[in-house]
Amino acid sequence: MLEQAKQRTAEFQRRLKENNIDVAVLTDESSIAYFAGFWGYLSIEFGRPTFLVVRPDEAPVVVTPLMESEMVEAMTWVENVMKWEDFGENSWSNVLHRAIGDENAQNIHVELNQIPAIVRNFFDKELQGTQLSDIAPIMGAMRTIKSPEEIEVMRQAGQIAGAMMAAAEGSLREGAPEYESALAVINAGTRKAAGFLTAKGWEAFVSPMIHNLQIMQSGTDTSMVHRRASVKNYKVGDPVYFCFCNMAQFKQYKLGFDRMFFVKEVSDEAAKVQMAAIEAQQAALKSIKAGVLAEDVAEAANEVYRARGYETGYRTGRSIGMAYLEAPELKAADKTVLQPGMTFAVDGGISVDGQTGGRIGDSIVVTETGFEYLTDYSRDLLVV
Repeated sequence: MLEQAKQRTAEFQRRLKENNIDVAVLTDESSIAYFAGFWGYLSIEFGRPTFLVVRPDEAPVVVTPLMESEMVEAMTWVENVMKWEDFGENSWSNVLHRAIGDENAQNIHVELNQIPAIVRNFFDKELQGTQLSDIAPIMGAMRTIKSPEEIEVMRQAGQIAGAMMAAAEGSLREGAPEYESALAVINAGTRKAAGFLTAKGWEAFVSPMIHNLQIMQSGTDTSMVHRRASVKNYKVGDPVYFCFCNMAQFKQYKLGFDRMFFVKEVSDEAAKVQMAAIEAQQAALKSIKAGVLAEDVAEAANEVYRARGYETGYRTGRSIGMAYLEAPELKAADKTVLQPGMTFAVDGGISVDGQTGGRIGDSIVVTETGFEYLTDYSRDLLVV
């Protein structure tokens, strides 16, 4: 992983030079992991930013809090790790300023849509006159097509997700609370992830722990797409929807994976809605291959919804990788041409009357002639 990160950085530097960009300052965790090979697990922003400063013809620089620096130095291939302290001469703004250098302070490329507010305020107040340009298009173009090594990690993430979904299904019974399902998912995913790791070298710093709050809904709440596990108990006939889009990840690679189950029985109407979602997803998947437009994949799904009398405002899919959302997306007006090595979460999803929902989602990799699944679980009507 570290050697690949180093190679990506060299390619990134080549593209910076090709586009006459003097310096890029990256702040997004997934971007820093992509190039420098390290990340943390705090996952909140509270005024302690980390940076990767990249120039075309110089070695990159990591700027990180002193308290994080030991772990960072153990995980990254980048040799120049500049440490900052909470106050004084070595505050983060002073250290970042030194890392950037006065000669490069007039035009800096950053991730405009992801830069933390505290960092944006630094540029606006302390580096007045600095023009901030967006590095995302150049960086995004690099991340669109995954290498064989990346796809292998994503396949492992898919196996972890499969273990999580099996645990979710196994937890469903009349009278059981939703949170018990969430606990079962965390335990099963963590144990599966641990089987892919060693306690040696870089991997020693990769946690197998499945984390983040479980996205799930049951009963009449199934149209609430991002509801969280609660103390609510399952009833006979309840639909139960599990979304792992913020939990199915491994070594920073994040998948999309969703399934809907029904407790003991399913009503005719609920079955009709769910089957429409399943068939729409399958239509989208069957349309995928190299050379197809992203919007045409979405249209294949939308044709199924219309034929069954439904409308949907959901996109059919999104590119996946180290970030939760990458480009392109499978939706109307996205004319990106699909290429081998692109990876997507492909969904079937509709809501009806604010109560009933149909949901299914898988992650795939595009091939010359079609696609291959990264996630695998039954795609039938699932009655437990």
